[in-house]
Amino acid sequence: MSKPLVAIVGRPNVGKSTFFNQMAGQRIAIVENTPGVTRDRVYADCEWQNHTFTLIDTGGIDPNSTDPLLSQMRRQAEIAIETCDVILFFVDGKAGMTGDDEDVADMLRKSGKPVMLVVNKVDNIRQMDSIYDFYSLGMGDPIGVSSMNLLNFGDLLEELCKHFPEPEEEDEEARPIHIAVTGKPNVGKSSLVNRLLGEDRVMVSDIAGTTRDAIDTRFTAPNGQEYVLIDTAGIRRKRAIAYQSLERFSIVRALAAIDRCDVALLLIDATQGVTEQDSKIAGYIDEQGKAAVIVVNKWDAIEKDTGTMNEFNRKIREALKFMAYAPILYISALTGQRANKVIEAVQSVYEQASRRITTGLLNDILADAQAALQPPATSGRRLRIYYATQQATNPPTFVMFVNDQTLMHFSYERYLEGQFRKAFGFEGTPLKFILREKKKDD
Repeated sequence: MSKPLVAIVGRPNVGKSTFFNQMAGQRIAIVENTPGVTRDRVYADCEWQNHTFTLIDTGGIDPNSTDPLLSQMRRQAEIAIETCDVILFFVDGKAGMTGDDEDVADMLRKSGKPVMLVVNKVDNIRQMDSIYDFYSLGMGDPIGVSSMNLLNFGDLLEELCKHFPEPEEEDEEARPIHIAVTGKPNVGKSSLVNRLLGEDRVMVSDIAGTTRDAIDTRFTAPNGQEYVLIDTAGIRRKRAIAYQSLERFSIVRALAAIDRCDVALLLIDATQGVTEQDSKIAGYIDEQGKAAVIVVNKWDAIEKDTGTMNEFNRKIREALKFMAYAPILYISALTGQRANKVIEAVQSVYEQASRRITTGLLNDILADAQAALQPPATSGRRLRIYYATQQATNPPTFVMFVNDQTLMHFSYERYLEGQFRKAFGFEGTPLKFILREKKKDD
């Protein structure tokens, strides 16, 4: 199941970003700097009492301003409102209610989304009386908080989580393989979905997607395997929406689909090559440990010679170095060229991500790898890897017991990953390593 999306909205200077930063800081492992992912994200993955959700920060809404920057910020907020599941409507308890607050409230009512009214800058209990003026907004019971000192965060988050659905339990044996069709706008995601469903596929049923702009379609392939396609249509460009705004929020729409998929298809427009937005989405796929296939669409629109595909491969591998494990397909969703290979690739990488290696065989390969290249040493102390075991699949996760985990160099970990891939395949899936210290006589 995807993480619910929660948008923080309100007029400027009511403390939205302070709240966002406090929440992000509490997360500790908030979406870290994975290669290909920029640091200026406007979202953070958060957790509260076993509930996980994605928090979206927005610029202030000034409903009546004609200033270009403020207009752009308003458009960004509108996109977040359209995208999210729940809205946190922030107002300023010190400044009191304003006409702009009333205008924002009117806009939120029209969205039809659940709205929680949050009165910020209530820095102590004595100031709680300031929240009562905001009842006149007609947005339900206001909750007084202080983003500066975390006052009442627990009460706010408890109420917020009441809007989230309980996780659905699913029979893993009967569960179809979920495929997220991702990519920036206008790369042909919906065209590929239609191509896959419209030719030699038997559609079973249509299921309303759990994300705002995604439609889940369940179908059975000729091999009898059931799949669910998650079409994550991008935000269409509007005249008044700046390109940066479009790019920053289109990735938010793909997050929930990636979170709940088994295999992610990253579509790249052959006529544009790998863009920064492609790298952002690829980085998130890798960060979430999802099996992946890189699909270069619109290949029919490219003039080719004998070296064209090799040059495209080189550029993709250079731009997406962190996803070197993912196979690359060249297709045309429009003409159907090689589109039939997509499901074959999905099935293959899913099987690789689901592989489980016996402990004995795994340690044979580990011993050979250490014999071929000795583990690193620092200040006279050498890393010792006693043994390894596979802890999980999807992605394949390996626990290695060592004498001192600080002695493990990044380069040696990459070397071991390469040896595991050479021995076992694992094409299309990231690998995860966990180090645990163990004394030799334990």
